[in-house]
Amino acid sequence: MITSNQKRFILAIDLGTTSIRTLCYDLQTHEFLNINQRRIKQFYPHPNWVEQDAEEIYSVIHSCLKETVKDLPENLIFGLGLTNQRETVVAWDRTTGKPLANAIVWQCRRTYEECEKMRQDKKVNKFIRSKTGLFPDSYFSATKIKWLLENNKAVQTALKQHNLCVGTLDSYTVFRLTGGKSFITDHSNASRTLLYNLVKQDYDVDLLEFFNIPREILPDIVDCDACVGETIVSGKKIAIGGILGDQQASLLGQACTKVGEVKTTFGTGAFMLANIGEKPYLSEDLITTIAWKTREGTNYAFEGQMYSAGACINWLIDRLRLIDSAKESETLAKSVPDSGGVLFIPALAGLGAPFWKGNAKAEFRGITLATTDAHLVRAVLRSIAYNARAVYDSMIKCVDFEKTVMRVDGGMTMNNMFVQFLSDILHAPIKVSEEKESTSLGACFMCGLAFGAFKSLGSLHSLYKSSKTFRPTAHDTDREAHYKAWLDVIKSI
Repeated sequence: MITSNQKRFILAIDLGTTSIRTLCYDLQTHEFLNINQRRIKQFYPHPNWVEQDAEEIYSVIHSCLKETVKDLPENLIFGLGLTNQRETVVAWDRTTGKPLANAIVWQCRRTYEECEKMRQDKKVNKFIRSKTGLFPDSYFSATKIKWLLENNKAVQTALKQHNLCVGTLDSYTVFRLTGGKSFITDHSNASRTLLYNLVKQDYDVDLLEFFNIPREILPDIVDCDACVGETIVSGKKIAIGGILGDQQASLLGQACTKVGEVKTTFGTGAFMLANIGEKPYLSEDLITTIAWKTREGTNYAFEGQMYSAGACINWLIDRLRLIDSAKESETLAKSVPDSGGVLFIPALAGLGAPFWKGNAKAEFRGITLATTDAHLVRAVLRSIAYNARAVYDSMIKCVDFEKTVMRVDGGMTMNNMFVQFLSDILHAPIKVSEEKESTSLGACFMCGLAFGAFKSLGSLHSLYKSSKTFRPTAHDTDREAHYKAWLDVIKSI
């Protein structure tokens, strides 16, 4: 049992798409303790629709939190931070806190056709892009909220009775944890709604009118390092503060606090974020988003979402049965010197940044009688690195910073061959983060900033540790030619 009266623990809730985790970060050892994780269900009521039970989400949060805090003295806890799957929308009753409908998950494509019409209308597309830094896409929250207002009777009734709350999962979770006392969101999540003006750093009146969404149903926007309330868990009073969307949390967890620092998370999809500083630059083919807004100021980020990364490896395992495990992908790919001329289009869920071809389909090209399983696997791994190269090139083209070390995390970074090839194709060093829980760590860092465990964003830099560093090998004209061929195929789709 710890006897010191000095506070030393930070708690975090990590609301993922398929599971929820609660963790305890020990400031003395810089390690995570008491990690509790539970899976959450997803529902698919129609093709391309994805929902979750918001009541189940809160129940799992509460259950995991009880396990994480049960052996921790209350007086040693700084507070509780939160990171969440972004863009997912919940509508709930302001009086009871109970959800009025299933949460509409960020993956849900029910408003795809509506968003595609907006993108095709150059005037509307420019209107939305110039204000939000985003593209009109069903990925973001606004059309999900609009759909609920137009199609769900319980939501419509609550609106008429002035009893409706709608927000992303951070808002819903804080509302429930504080017993309805705090109805807030942070800037990183608000900037993903299509309702947020990047320059004014608030909801945009014109956008609210365009989507026909009343301001009064939305949460107030607070700084990411704000103290937002208190909760009671197993009789222990715990302060809540420090909120970030998951990819922004990963950026902070990898201590990318300086302009030009870049991270990529290779999970089911891949998300590359670059800290671009205090001005919201716009790119033709990347998203501009809030990285974080704290008492120190605002940092913006470029973001490139690649919809299929680890999903491609799972597809090789579960569907094509070319390999039995992700580890085997490296062994098999290394058994051949190249992909034998085979190209793969990693569009299992369409193509995201920087191509934005939502209807693109995955395919192999260049298969011959000489093609083996190893060539196919190597082509898949290469394609993920190629997509990252395309995003990276777009980033450095738009902001005046030189290529720097790329920090990476996620399951695919255990594949040394893939990471080395990524370094080669990016022509940049790659550092693999030692801490596997970089998203949760980002939430802890922001919570620590909220409650004084850390002095400043800059002080976090010394806490970053890498397990391995990969450096680019000599320039290879064949490698570049293969990438250009892949790029030509993508552009022709």
